Amino acid sequence: MESADGQRGGDGGSQRRSPLDVIMSQIRRKRSASDRKPLGRFLSRTLSQTGIPENGESEGKENRGQSPGVAAAAESERHIGWGRVCVFLQKLGKKADSRRLSLAHCDLTATDLLELATLLHLLPQLEELDVSWNELLGGSLTVLTTHLQHVGGIRTLRLCSCRLNTDDITALGEGLSYLPLLEILDLSWNGGVGGGALQSLLGRIHPPLRELHLVACQLTAADATALGGMAAVLPRLCVLDISCNPRLTQEVDAGGFTDLATSLSQTISLTTLRLQSCGLMADCLDALGGSLRCLPSMRELDLSCNKHLSGGLSSHTGHLAHVTHLESLDLHQCCLTHADLEALIQVLPSLTALTELDVSSNKEAGSVVHPLVSALPLTQMRRLPLNSCSLNEESLTALALAVPYLRSVDVSWCKVVGGRLALLLDALQPSVTVELRLSSCELTSDDLHHLAAVCRRGCLSSLKVLDLSYNGSVGDAGWSALFAAGGLGSLEDADLSLRPLTSSPCLAWLPTLLGALPRMPVLARLAMQRWTAGSQERQQLNYSTKNRGIQLEWDPDITDSACKMTDEERPEESQPEESQPEE
Repeated sequence: MESADGQRGGDGGSQRRSPLDVIMSQIRRKRSASDRKPLGRFLSRTLSQTGIPENGESEGKENRGQSPGVAAAAESERHIGWGRVCVFLQKLGKKADSRRLSLAHCDLTATDLLELATLLHLLPQLEELDVSWNELLGGSLTVLTTHLQHVGGIRTLRLCSCRLNTDDITALGEGLSYLPLLEILDLSWNGGVGGGALQSLLGRIHPPLRELHLVACQLTAADATALGGMAAVLPRLCVLDISCNPRLTQEVDAGGFTDLATSLSQTISLTTLRLQSCGLMADCLDALGGSLRCLPSMRELDLSCNKHLSGGLSSHTGHLAHVTHLESLDLHQCCLTHADLEALIQVLPSLTALTELDVSSNKEAGSVVHPLVSALPLTQMRRLPLNSCSLNEESLTALALAVPYLRSVDVSWCKVVGGRLALLLDALQPSVTVELRLSSCELTSDDLHHLAAVCRRGCLSSLKVLDLSYNGSVGDAGWSALFAAGGLGSLEDADLSLRPLTSSPCLAWLPTLLGALPRMPVLARLAMQRWTAGSQERQQLNYSTKNRGIQLEWDPDITDSACKMTDEERPEESQPEESQPEE
């Protein structure tokens, strides 16, 4: 009877589901997702009558064609794979994102890189990969590049400061062939890129590349030639940053920078060119100037920190007049002469789109502020830093004409500002200035009282950065007045630090500052180095800032530390840092 019942049960089931379906259902549950398509082809004749396509045209059609068991198994496998990715990132304190993977500053090892490489096939939608500032990865990049074929949709790849060597760059060149959509490549701060390794990337970078960053890569004149050939075949290149490569302009007879500058004339899409601290000389400007005439899209040009341009700019500024769409020109710390600045002033009326001009850390600039301001399109200017420019009272008065339009006002290291700050503050317009830098200006208590009055009027309601460091001449009443005034609700960064090797008590105005903190809801950093206070006051400030998540930069309790050290254990004092930036 029992066997008969079982037989009847089997017969009854056969009417609903054939034995072949039962067997194949079990097989499907055991097979991996990668094996299901061949299985579908094996059953194509059997399943053709059901109308299910053999190979679905899309993932959605394929899923609809699968039985519930197969679909569940596929979904389970995807969850397991994503779980592996989440566990790996959780170990590094990162959150999982199927499109953006940032592992910068994670102290990654070669073993971590290998584990990451084996997970790439689980991230087919990845568009951004950043493993910068992991210096233990040098020499092992090949374990990652050999898996890049799984993430062919990557558009941004950043490998800054990973101590990459020649072999790494060679491996990267091979891996780039798998990334046809790459738009941003950043290899900055890898000295191994220079000295010939850059040639490994020639012909490997695809035309969609828009940004190439090679800051501080120890590029040589030979690399400059190779870079020129590379840039010439990248029709969409918009940003080229090769700053901090002083060897680029050496070996002039070998071509080098001249070849690069000439090739740039073909990069008609170039909008940003950064050549900071590249050892540029006057003849370099001549070669570069010819290309600038062919670059109608140029918006930003950075020639800063090239001291050998001194005296040469006066005979080459004519090229700038053709870059009529230029919005930002950076010439800070170039040792510009009075003749250089006068030549620049003659060109400025042609730069009708200019919004930022940086001639800071050029002492001669202090004597030409009035004609400089007169030549600028003031109503659209947003930045005109004049820190370390040896300003005088006449310069300060001329600068006040531009202040109403500037989002950033920087006159740091200009002693003439002390006692005359009202000249600038009275020109401020409400909700315009977001950055005010007055470091080492010998400010007085009256200056801070005037600043407090401006805050009360709401003129600094949009201010995000306030730098009042190295102004030890301000009295307690001045600091108290500033923090009691309010009007700094948008402030994010405040620096009140004193000069090195100095100290002063802040007990008189610290309670006012503590009371003002709730009125600064977005404050993220507060620097108060070398100010001293009692243990109770220090605890109050530490608690208030920690409770709000504010980064407090305050020296440790000098009294307590001194008690724990003998004279032999005390470190030698460092030299003060109050001198102006070297030109």
